[in-house]
Amino acid sequence: MANAYQLSTKLDTALRNIPTNNDLIPFWKKDGSAFWYKKNLPNRTWEYYDVDAATGKRKAAFDHDKLAQNIEKITGKKQNPLKLQFTELYFADEGNTAKLKIQNNWYQLNLNDYSLTHTNDTSIYRYNAKRPLQQRRSRWQRNRESRKSPDGKSEILIRGGNLFVIDLATKAETQLSTDGNADKPYGEFAWSPDGKNIVAYKIDPKEIKKVHYVLSSVPGTTRGELKSREYAQPGDDFTAYQPYVFNIVAKTAIKVDADPIDFFGAPELHWRGNNSRYYTYEKVDRGHQRFRVIEVDVLTGKTKNIIDEKTKTFIYENRIYTRYLPKTNEILWTSEQDGWQHLYLVNALTGKQDLITKGNYVVKDIDSVDIVKRQVWFRANGMNAGEDPYFIHYYRIGFDGKGLVNLTPEKGNHNLSFSPDRKYYIDTYSQVNVPPISELRLTASTRKINEIEHGQAAAYLATGVKLPEVFVAKGRDGITDIWGIVCFPSKMDASKTYPVIENIYAGPHDSFVPKSFLPASEMQSIAELGFIVVQIDGMGTANRSKAFHDVCWKNIADAGFPDRILWLKAMAVKYPNADISKVGIYGTSAGGQSSTGALLFHPEFYKAAVSACGCHDNRIDKQWWNEQWMGYPVGPHYGEQSNITNAGKLLGNLFLIVGEADENVPPESTYRLADALIKANKDFDILSIPGMGHSDGGIYGRRRKRDFFVKHLLNAEPPNPNLSK
Repeated sequence: MANAYQLSTKLDTALRNIPTNNDLIPFWKKDGSAFWYKKNLPNRTWEYYDVDAATGKRKAAFDHDKLAQNIEKITGKKQNPLKLQFTELYFADEGNTAKLKIQNNWYQLNLNDYSLTHTNDTSIYRYNAKRPLQQRRSRWQRNRESRKSPDGKSEILIRGGNLFVIDLATKAETQLSTDGNADKPYGEFAWSPDGKNIVAYKIDPKEIKKVHYVLSSVPGTTRGELKSREYAQPGDDFTAYQPYVFNIVAKTAIKVDADPIDFFGAPELHWRGNNSRYYTYEKVDRGHQRFRVIEVDVLTGKTKNIIDEKTKTFIYENRIYTRYLPKTNEILWTSEQDGWQHLYLVNALTGKQDLITKGNYVVKDIDSVDIVKRQVWFRANGMNAGEDPYFIHYYRIGFDGKGLVNLTPEKGNHNLSFSPDRKYYIDTYSQVNVPPISELRLTASTRKINEIEHGQAAAYLATGVKLPEVFVAKGRDGITDIWGIVCFPSKMDASKTYPVIENIYAGPHDSFVPKSFLPASEMQSIAELGFIVVQIDGMGTANRSKAFHDVCWKNIADAGFPDRILWLKAMAVKYPNADISKVGIYGTSAGGQSSTGALLFHPEFYKAAVSACGCHDNRIDKQWWNEQWMGYPVGPHYGEQSNITNAGKLLGNLFLIVGEADENVPPESTYRLADALIKANKDFDILSIPGMGHSDGGIYGRRRKRDFFVKHLLNAEPPNPNLSK
């Protein structure tokens, strides 16, 4: 096995020294006429290129050798022309000069003679088109408060739990509430646009309980160091916010005719244009089965629902997009109510909904909204027939659902970025076994101006590696396609069979099988030891239909295993070298939960598992993630699906890895599983890593994982590092 380990390491190093350029990051001039980018070269070196947007012609951004020589002169530090590092770089004066930042010092570069002079960072325009053009405000974020009134003449003060307004000129105080106190204070306030009313909340606070861990090996100490922090778990109480409207002149308080907001905290308010009588806010009910946009009349406190979506399973709150258009009294909103995630235009006065996008595909995210042209620019997957339904493409469409344009027509997984004026865009696309291509296109017509980069597979294939193969099989319903990839050892013997190892992550919040070019990965590295390694997106994960996703509802332990097992059996028919009588599985976090679950709930198929920092009981993990999928209130199904509860069912070989300082999934999740396994008299391995956080164990843990599979699936003895010199 020692030779296999050496060859695996050698190939892994060789592959990682070949550049992929999967992500071309452009830095545009302010006027959008040109951009520069850094191109990765072999052996982890790089060069900088400049591109004229109108023609697409590319040239070296500068003479790398001359610049390296002059940087060396001015800094006194040796420079490699193919490893020039700038923390900032931009071009000016029609490309005749540049400003660059090396470490903490700024220099001006004359590109005619390559002279460098010290300068200051002044009026620098840094446009990186990878930055999101429109920030989405998380519903977990607190309401933005402004103490000062819109005219700047008054200010809000909270004293003794009550609400006061202070006239900043006279210092006169007006008390607006009298029933607040330290136990139930008023707070989280917002002014109406005309400054006549204040929306504030009477708060019923709940303490967030703490979790703890001990750092066992802090240098310079002889005792463990206790760490504690707030950490809400499923079923814990939440602070509640009851909205009130206070009229400053009349000194009246109106309790808004709505239930307290007991989930997410005080929301952001959206006023009806310059109309200060009506505002709307968003409310997600605990349990994630109802989402509303509620309108409030500040004169009466009466409310009505503009949007009221209910479901028997879950509403994926983090995927809801809302954009308020006060000038036209409209709301852009995404919903899965027709079975797929789509975009709707909602009349904010009547609640009437019009479907903008339609079909068996997923609107993944909104890139931006053009209010003048009444267009939405968005990302979607599954619209293009005849290709992987997870491939991301970019589109624009009118508010009326007409004029759909595919900005990324080529087959593949796309990553797109625009020039500052959106006149041009760069489209980089690839497939897991097809190298990336980057093209410069004209936005108005989508016409290709020029190809900027075109990756080649030859250098990878020359190492002997077999690029991953895409495999598709039917799921548990016999109808739905389940997609995955297969990694083979480079020196696979056609006359032999190989154990199969699955890399699992089945978190319902996304899908996880790679879609972009992937010649090097941990999966490929493990395959080189004598395995066939796979990754699959089963039912219960996101980015397909609502029905596909709903499989996870109150059912995280399912983890798509019925689909995965069918997929693996079909894969073994196509690839008879795959020995599915010896199947291992590994995963981290939610994948750690699932990999252990494979041995507990499907021991007839899975024989060995490595589980790192697993959420082994959904009652122990973070509240917001687990209630989203497992529901609220916490019912018996939480315990029924717990790895800890089912520890006595263990068959096969299990290896647990945990960092003692994990602040994502409390480490006691793994320790409690270990305790249950011990009480059930089960054999297992466990590795607790001092000082490590939420991780697969790092370099050491990954090496131990490989050793575990070699021992239990290949029945071979891995190299013993204790014996090496």
